[in-house]
Amino acid sequence: MKMILLQTAVAAAFMGLATPALAQNVPPAVIAVVDLEKVTSQCNACKTANAVLTSQVNALRARQKALATPLEAEAKTLQAAVTALAGKAPDAALQTRIQAFQAKQQSGAQEISRQEQQIQRNQVYIQQQIAAKLGPIYRQVMQRRGANMMVEVSTTLATGAALDASNDVLTALNAALPTIQTTAPAQAAPQGR
Repeated sequence: MKMILLQTAVAAAFMGLATPALAQNVPPAVIAVVDLEKVTSQCNACKTANAVLTSQVNALRARQKALATPLEAEAKTLQAAVTALAGKAPDAALQTRIQAFQAKQQSGAQEISRQEQQIQRNQVYIQQQIAAKLGPIYRQVMQRRGANMMVEVSTTLATGAALDASNDVLTALNAALPTIQTTAPAQAAPQGR
């Protein structure tokens, strides 16, 4: 019986010693907030990159219109020719014109699709370059301000103006990212099987 009591006492003593080791003191939160939308829209390189993307989108729209206008006119002409047949089969010349029209239509759609995909890749590439620079900047600004936590201002309910580190992040981003490449590298060709 004495042995069981001794073992229980020893176990209790060890458990008592282990408890303080499990408890950790968490430092008080020192928070900084950043308006990421402001930072990414007002940084110098970001403005330039957004202007380039806007011009790429406008050029795409112009190209779509340039391709669509003659195709629409040709479609009307072909439709009128088919309607004039009153249900009869089109002759070889009309079938050739229809096939040529469909080929032009498909070619135009592929061209527009390629350009849209390139613009999307460009957009992602720009965002990647910005994100790569922002990570270290966040840590630097937090360290300078003595913060141990940084959050995006849109995810908060309310903040004080003294917590806003947006200008610090913007200044650092302008210094770290003077230019942004606006054309994504070409995609690797798919490997044949």
